[in-house]
Amino acid sequence: MYVLTQYNSASLNAHIKNAYNFDNFSQGFVDILAAEQTPGNKDWFQGTADAVRQSRRHYERQDFDYMLLLSGDQLYQMDFEAMVKKHIAMGADVTIACLPVDARDATGFGIMKVADDGTIPRFIEKPDIEELPNWVSEVSAAQKEEGKEYMASMGIYIFSRKALSDLFDEHPDSTDFGKEIIPAAIESGRKVGAYQYDGYWTDIGTIRSFYEANIELTDHIPSFNLFDNQKVIYTRGRMLPPAKFYGGTQLNRALIAEGSIIHAKVIDHSVIGLRSRIGENTVIKDSIVMGNDIYQTLQQIATEQNQIPLGVGHNCHVEHAILDKDCRIGNNVVIKGGTHLPDDETADYCIRDGVVVVKKGGVIQDGTIIM
Repeated sequence: MYVLTQYNSASLNAHIKNAYNFDNFSQGFVDILAAEQTPGNKDWFQGTADAVRQSRRHYERQDFDYMLLLSGDQLYQMDFEAMVKKHIAMGADVTIACLPVDARDATGFGIMKVADDGTIPRFIEKPDIEELPNWVSEVSAAQKEEGKEYMASMGIYIFSRKALSDLFDEHPDSTDFGKEIIPAAIESGRKVGAYQYDGYWTDIGTIRSFYEANIELTDHIPSFNLFDNQKVIYTRGRMLPPAKFYGGTQLNRALIAEGSIIHAKVIDHSVIGLRSRIGENTVIKDSIVMGNDIYQTLQQIATEQNQIPLGVGHNCHVEHAILDKDCRIGNNVVIKGGTHLPDDETADYCIRDGVVVVKKGGVIQDGTIIM
């Protein structure tokens, strides 16, 4: 597996390095390929296709027949083996994972026309609403009743090795798969197939979508199920102690990560991350607290009298917010996001689509009110 990174990737790079280690008897690997200048190209990645093209000299050393390309800003649980088997069975050059969407969402996706044999004769990127009647595909009765008659690309592709290499050679200036490479593959007569996915999928490429996807995990029966014996989520084990609570904290629809020390009055409809520290009489609602990378000892807290400790202080109210890693929220702070707030940016926090985001390492002084 290669992970292609470009902007602000230090945290991701560190996570991958720490999480995925293989023993000496395994040929598996997870390697990071950051954008880099070469004698033949001094530009950063210009798009999805350009990123993969610039990485050819790395991945073409490997012995493979098919390449699976995934997006990094989506949340879903898919059996990729089933998609690969369909790609092979169809004898396809390219297979695109797709899901049915309604007219409102269709204008934000690449939309494909799927034939009865599962091939894709036509593809258009983000069509205008007036064009949609020409892009209806055959779907189930239930999907048709919901108005989900348009097959949208999920940005997940399988390429046969030769087809990918030839398309890059034939279109050396193309930078995007959805806008250029996929239409070119169809126009050239290559066999492009569709793999319909009917499970949970959401894009988390914006602050609002990221916020909503995480908050939905606290639902009684969430659409994205973390508690499953088969679809297991693997990550780095931190070997931390269990979360600890004091003072009769009221918990409702909450996910609490290990290593947390919580004195809060109420945590409702919220996600609390690793090593979080939340002070007495504090209320956290409809929020994501990322937690901390380290613990502060009691001695450190006592000796740093002029500095706000890591975590959320006493008598605070935090609502409709995301607190990134290693934030320092003082006492008596009120943060209440909402659609009434305009987008804004300061050194320590920003507001996007009504969500207040305290930046990584941000400091909010005692008594601050953001609402």
